[in-house]
Amino acid sequence: MTAEIPLDGLGAQSLVDLALERIRGDILRGVLRPGERLVEEQLTRRFGISRAPVREALRLLGQQGLVEHLPRRGVRVAELSADDITELFGLRDALERYAVETALVTTPDPVKLAVLEEATERIERAAREDSALDRADAHREFHVALVDLAGHRHLLRVYEPVIMQLLLYMAANMRREAEQRSPAEGARRHRRLYETVASGDPVAVLAALATHGAQTYLGPELEH
Repeated sequence: MTAEIPLDGLGAQSLVDLALERIRGDILRGVLRPGERLVEEQLTRRFGISRAPVREALRLLGQQGLVEHLPRRGVRVAELSADDITELFGLRDALERYAVETALVTTPDPVKLAVLEEATERIERAAREDSALDRADAHREFHVALVDLAGHRHLLRVYEPVIMQLLLYMAANMRREAEQRSPAEGARRHRRLYETVASGDPVAVLAALATHGAQTYLGPELEH
């Protein structure tokens, strides 16, 4: 059963953040499935808060690509077609390649590189603890930190909804992913990619990105 949100002493923005994290967590854990309707009244009763923070949380989740606002039909968890997934993986790869090519013109920023290393360590902890939600969060943090190495604010703004929508697809296919490889293997792949980035060799990083393994999330209907 989902724990109650503690409300004492929380301001309006804190309530938005808590509602956002709770709904987002349920989506990425697969508790809320693609296409499932999200009814404001039910969410307010569940969280014990007013509609305003829930509505704002749903608006922000829409910006992240995790929910869809449909005219006269309300809000639902986003659904992605086979074409959507193929396009998103392709866009993610293109944006990451551009970020790496931009970032590694010079020596990687040590502060941003440290953030990438922290995300790598979090992926490893989540793999040891077998926490699906922590793995999803750490995966997002890693790839956002990778793109952030470029120091390109507008690139990051374009990239974040892409990785978030891919996490939605990955959450929906977590069982298939678990059958194909263990969380420990995923952690090792991210460690190798981090170490390649830390080496500062753009050619090696681009080669590592090309074999990073995102396409193993694809089901038979999407594989080429």
